[in-house]
Amino acid sequence: MKNLMVKDILRETKGELIIGDENLICQTFSKDTRQIQKGDCYIGIKGETFDGSSFWKQALENGASCVIVENINFTEQNKKEWKGKTIIKVENTLEALYGIARYKRSLYNIPVVAITGSVGKTSTKDMVASVVSQKYKTLRTLGNNNNNIGLPFTILRMQDEEVMVLEMGMNHLGEISLLTSIAKPTICIITNIGTSHIGNLGSRENILKAKLEILEGCKNPTIIINQDNDLLHKWQEENKGKRNIKTYGIQKKSDLNAEQIVLKEASSQFTCYLDGKTQTIQVPIGGEHFILNSLCAILVGKELGMEAEKIMKGIESFELTKNRMDITELENGSKIINDAYNASFESMSASLKALSEFKNNRKIAVLGDMFELGEFAKELHEKVGQEVYKNGIDILICSGENARYIAENAKGKMKEENIYYFENKEEIIKTIKKVTKPGDVILFKASNGMKFYELAEELTK
Repeated sequence: MKNLMVKDILRETKGELIIGDENLICQTFSKDTRQIQKGDCYIGIKGETFDGSSFWKQALENGASCVIVENINFTEQNKKEWKGKTIIKVENTLEALYGIARYKRSLYNIPVVAITGSVGKTSTKDMVASVVSQKYKTLRTLGNNNNNIGLPFTILRMQDEEVMVLEMGMNHLGEISLLTSIAKPTICIITNIGTSHIGNLGSRENILKAKLEILEGCKNPTIIINQDNDLLHKWQEENKGKRNIKTYGIQKKSDLNAEQIVLKEASSQFTCYLDGKTQTIQVPIGGEHFILNSLCAILVGKELGMEAEKIMKGIESFELTKNRMDITELENGSKIINDAYNASFESMSASLKALSEFKNNRKIAVLGDMFELGEFAKELHEKVGQEVYKNGIDILICSGENARYIAENAKGKMKEENIYYFENKEEIIKTIKKVTKPGDVILFKASNGMKFYELAEELTK
């Protein structure tokens, strides 16, 4: 483990030591006084509705050994009262966080795998980490802590791990540029370019531009991309021979292709060429998109010199982050699929396709709004309606300002009595209990702000 001392923090942040020991070693960091552990270094991040620096006393009272704050005027009484603790004052705590994380990253000469894309970042991260951890001690992003605060704090958790697997999210241009300047990845993955955040960025081409910022923090990284994605395929063709690019896919010829695909309700399998022979890969979750995730993870494993046996074991033992295709079976034989953490047109389509694999069950889709689509909202929600009937969904239940377009577009292609639209979510549970039969499969899918995961959880209590 590489020691990070207060004097390093002072140097990297140009901070002022109010009181304390500059040789104090800071091993663990926190931004939440409610979760402070003894010995933590607390960083008072300023949010939209609160100033974390104002909670510095609570942090020290709860066991923090050091606090990093901004805009606090410390009195002589403060210094006497907290003698034995360490207080650092900086100009901007967010910039300080970036600087500390950059320095911590610089202490480790290890592979850093960074993952971005319109959809599938978290599940790909989980799959890659599951594979890599079969051989190496691995630090990974927890949940979807993939922004300008979550990523630096993930890096600050680094102790004696041998590989980092980091997720990078964005809503606007310039955000991934910041993240990659902190993480300095050695392997960069772009899962796809879809329509998430298109309302902010204006076009898929701008989304591609934003995702490609991941390359800015790297020196000759290995770049792993989904060849089946149209814009990534075009970019790969334009950059072939100029960069170290590895490709995976199902439809387009790639460095690694899935063949002989068998999709089941809650699992799948495929074959691919690995370690000089054709291997059969077992994926413990349904959906074609998880085959793409598996191919990506295999390429990472190969890049890190892993044996086929360990790579395959990592895929077979893969577990999803909560609220992503969580399947719960009820006492009457019905199944709840909670995939309500987030939604875009691409992820909606993938989830509906996965639902369609339940061939012997009635299929119920409970769908809500997809956010941040701007002027494209109506068009993309209507396209989801097309995906509903294309995938043979039996009952459609919608709620949300734009989800009405899903319901409207499904009319005429499905029986109207099987299409429900509600202004609020309260009617959904009542309707599900009324229309469902034993053995039905019910999918919940919407952007996180719709809180459809609460509906799924209500039914699985």
